[in-house]
Amino acid sequence: MNDPYFFGYGSLVNRRTHDYPNATRARVTGWRRVWQGTSLREVAFLTAVPDSSAEIAGLIAAVPGADWVALDERERAYARHDVSALGHGLDDEPSVQIYAVEQALRDAGEHPILLSYLDTVIQGYMSEFGEAGAAEFFHTTTGWHLPILNDRDDPIYPRATVLTADERAFVDENLSRVR
Repeated sequence: MNDPYFFGYGSLVNRRTHDYPNATRARVTGWRRVWQGTSLREVAFLTAVPDSSAEIAGLIAAVPGADWVALDERERAYARHDVSALGHGLDDEPSVQIYAVEQALRDAGEHPILLSYLDTVIQGYMSEFGEAGAAEFFHTTTGWHLPILNDRDDPIYPRATVLTADERAFVDENLSRVR
């Protein structure tokens, strides 16, 4: 039996936030990233929504023994969905799941985006895809109208990572471009 894979498009792109081995860059077609408020918490989630005209860059990694328990707990606000249109560098065609917030939980409230979360995501994209790939994240993600909660000095996001001054400047500059 081959292990299934997850497709990460947010903090799971930052390898410092997980220990899933053998992660590899991939692209999924038919999904778009969006900052989304929900009834689950006061701050926004980064989620994926079906969109036949969109494509997301991210990472895929095996879930050893199909043991989804730890990852499902980490991503407990999301449901898993099959991914069918996927480009990657693997020799085989693994079964891949993407996490997305269910439509019934979404709301249109002004849930702020945690800057510590965005920083962590962008650090991962810069590491995996360079500055061009991180800039693409800003341009291919929607929901930037939501307020930003600057929690850098006292991060609320539980897996927040420390950014260099250059990484922070990159986030700030690109955030100003999409707002």
